[in-house]
Amino acid sequence: MNLTDLQYAAADNLWVAIMPELMLGVLALALLALEMLLPKKNHDIIPVVSMAAQIGILTGLFVRFRTGLGIDTFNGLLHHSQPGQFMRLFFVLTSLLVSFLGTISLAKQKLPRIEFFHIVLVITAALMLLVQANHFILLFVALETVTIGFYILVSYFRTSPLSQEAGLKYLITGGLSSAILLFGITLLYGAAGNPALAGHAADPFSFPALAQFLALNPDNLLASVGIALVLCGVAFKIGAVPFQIWVPDVYQGAPTPVTAFLAVASKAAGFALLLLLAHTVFGAYQSLVVAILTLIAAATILFGNFAALTQHNVKRLMGLSGVAHAGYLLLGVVASFYEPMAISAVFFYLFAYLLASMAVFGVMVHLAGSNDAEQTLDDYHGLAKERPFLATVLVVGLGSLAGIPPLAGFIGKLLVFIAAFKAGLYPLLAVAVLGVVVSIYYYFGWIKSATFAIWRGTAETGEQPAPVTTAVTPVAATVLGLLALSSVVLGFYQGSFGEWLLPLAQ
Repeated sequence: MNLTDLQYAAADNLWVAIMPELMLGVLALALLALEMLLPKKNHDIIPVVSMAAQIGILTGLFVRFRTGLGIDTFNGLLHHSQPGQFMRLFFVLTSLLVSFLGTISLAKQKLPRIEFFHIVLVITAALMLLVQANHFILLFVALETVTIGFYILVSYFRTSPLSQEAGLKYLITGGLSSAILLFGITLLYGAAGNPALAGHAADPFSFPALAQFLALNPDNLLASVGIALVLCGVAFKIGAVPFQIWVPDVYQGAPTPVTAFLAVASKAAGFALLLLLAHTVFGAYQSLVVAILTLIAAATILFGNFAALTQHNVKRLMGLSGVAHAGYLLLGVVASFYEPMAISAVFFYLFAYLLASMAVFGVMVHLAGSNDAEQTLDDYHGLAKERPFLATVLVVGLGSLAGIPPLAGFIGKLLVFIAAFKAGLYPLLAVAVLGVVVSIYYYFGWIKSATFAIWRGTAETGEQPAPVTTAVTPVAATVLGLLALSSVVLGFYQGSFGEWLLPLAQ
């Protein structure tokens, strides 16, 4: 490569296109600088600075939502699509809420705090780059940045044995998933770079070049195995069966804000990536992708719902219910091959899941003591009597997750099910409906513990100790109230949500 080639390559680096990610990176470094420069008594202002800056970045992304769509930058590493823009908004909003939960959770710990918010920002920037990837090199680097950040956050409560155990388990399973994904990418590289095959690519890591090769070689065995391994690697990230073994232990041991981050952002990134690969790169192997995802979706729905029935620890319950939600979302991904509206349905479902999950985790972080890994259903007895506001937010969040009308979660499930029906996926749809019916039991069991039990006599329920709670500040009440209210409002009125999410080809 000569100087002219380097100049041409540099000219294609449109830095303004990734300005939000750059701002998050600068903000992450600024937090560490503030920690060194400010007196220790003023360190409480640093998380506030972080959240205020994130609000500014979120506002800027929203204002420039339709700017620069359909272009490739950084020599084809990045592609700007409308769903990608939506996911950037999604991740910054998630990061903002996780930072808010972190301020509550870390106040109960004698641990360093600023590093937590720093790592959250770095992970968020990597997630935003991940969903815009147009090249396997960028995809893998961004994904590993996210994963390594989560290794640290999961075991952040270093004085808790369960947090340390969760970190070790996530490290081992995360390393295994990365190896599977990388092996699949390697096989695709080898197949697409073979000069003996038609359409072999000069850069087999490029999504457009790889897609062209696969279209010209629809029955290549090496490519088929590579695609299967890549799908399995992504299935690890979303907690789909049979790659869900890490979910209950990691969700329980991780700090509650980190559990929320994993449940929402990591899952959403996995599905955005899955839609991108399935439609942009693996389209010529549709029958193989559909067969694999259909089997995984059915097993995930059944396992997640039935395993959650016996859970008493609420963080494990949220983990296994999250496995079930991954199955419903996989149903939408499979349907998207036959019904275009399924793409919008999946993104709407993810947004409804964000609102409901953050509302539930917001209540959990207020009720948790210093050891938040041991929170059980018993800790919620009498909540409606002692903390009616928290109980209301909890009921709305759980009701939305269960798919109870007229909440946003119900509309999300309904849209996915309609897309599946139009796509003719009747057996898989029947499995999904069964899963929803089963899920009512454990969601309403939790609601019952928080509300209905207060009308029973002590002879029937026994005297229950008052839960350890953190006072709900006006800011916390506003955030939790908005989350609950948004789930209700979005259930009645979805506006032009679908128009925001045009097909991934754009």
